[in-house]
Amino acid sequence: MVVPREKNAPHEVVIVGGGFGGLYAAKALANAKVNVTLIDKRNFHLFQPLLYQVATGTLSPSDISAPLRSVFSKSKNTKVLLGEVNNIDPKAQRVIFGDESVHYDTLILATGANHSYFGKDNWKEFAPGLKTVEDAIEMRRQIFSAFEAAEKESDPAKRQALLTFVIVGGGPTGVELSGAIAELAYQTLKEDFRNIDTTETKILLLQGGDRILPHIAPELSQVAIESLQKLGVVIHTQTRVTNIENDIVTFKQNGELTEIPSKTILWAAGVQGSALGKILAERTDVECDFSARVIVEPDLTIKDYKNIFVIGDLANFSYQNGKPLPGVAPVAKQQGEYVGKLIKRRLQGRTLPEFKYNDVGSLAMIGQNLAVVDLGFIKLTGFIAWVFWLVIHIYFLIEFDTKLVVVIQWAWNYITRNRRSRLITGKDAFLATQPVNNSSDSQPNKNKQPVNL
Repeated sequence: MVVPREKNAPHEVVIVGGGFGGLYAAKALANAKVNVTLIDKRNFHLFQPLLYQVATGTLSPSDISAPLRSVFSKSKNTKVLLGEVNNIDPKAQRVIFGDESVHYDTLILATGANHSYFGKDNWKEFAPGLKTVEDAIEMRRQIFSAFEAAEKESDPAKRQALLTFVIVGGGPTGVELSGAIAELAYQTLKEDFRNIDTTETKILLLQGGDRILPHIAPELSQVAIESLQKLGVVIHTQTRVTNIENDIVTFKQNGELTEIPSKTILWAAGVQGSALGKILAERTDVECDFSARVIVEPDLTIKDYKNIFVIGDLANFSYQNGKPLPGVAPVAKQQGEYVGKLIKRRLQGRTLPEFKYNDVGSLAMIGQNLAVVDLGFIKLTGFIAWVFWLVIHIYFLIEFDTKLVVVIQWAWNYITRNRRSRLITGKDAFLATQPVNNSSDSQPNKNKQPVNL
């Protein structure tokens, strides 16, 4: 259903979300004869793939962010609005945010995904995920506060709980977090403390499937396992977390329940589409999958509404290989560019073939000089893969000054093996470094199988 437009009125395109999908859709429409309104609850574009480096002290949030108004300052047909869209009226063709609303002729939803705790939302309190700047800062606070509290802790068992880090999820985020924390503990921080030996840190990576990085070739997954183990990471595959509570992770492996006392539990196991997907489903009867992603048509529109596009992590596009495309930046980027081009073609009375994702490969950083890259036609490991990873991530950063800052920071970290952004911030920053509470609630159940770290 499309609301009739006034004669000669400019075509109004509303984009909700300033991530990769929304950003590149707006860029594709920058010189088109349309009015573009980009709405986001943040005033900046965030380069999510490098959030883990903020969480582990390598980069600052501003290094991986670009103000949206700055990005589109020269795009005179593009207007940026700060707000959180909480409703959609497809019949009236309006999006609502707070007490305001904006009319659209074409709507592009690119609001991404949130953490999924598989129905155990209470775990969020104990195991933060990594999707926003706030998440990264909180994760950084927990990681570095654990070392600070351990420095003051006299009880060996409680000190070990502080020096035990559990990462749930063996995808790229989990692998990169594990490697970064290992380098922190075994290299960067080992001379910085006097009462603790940071090389006694235990880092556990828990993966539900039979291997980590399941999206890449099995031989590269094995290289990643061996590389992480050399760094000191203990990997448990075919492992299902059954509970997270009171600084204890309980997981089942080979039919046995095991408890791990840990003050720092990090979540990298699952995602689900943003709340706007369900709102759209209620308003249009479009279907969502089990991860709350909107099932889209081959041209990224939704059923019965050719003027509504859903792209990026919010979309379930299953027309290639029979399964949804992965929630990675290249997918969102290509979909944004495709939708922008399709809108311009439509205004000319033309169209485009259905969307087809050009798989540019998969990659993951493991540690300094260590990475794995799967380009399909070629597979890279070690130093060459690490350099390739650096180049690709620099390429995807938006602003030139951001790229320059990140390159300088990475070069300095490489030379000094130091991380300059190791800040513990927040109103409870000091309290977070206090020794562990003596409460018996944080002691493991004696009837559970202890883990061999």
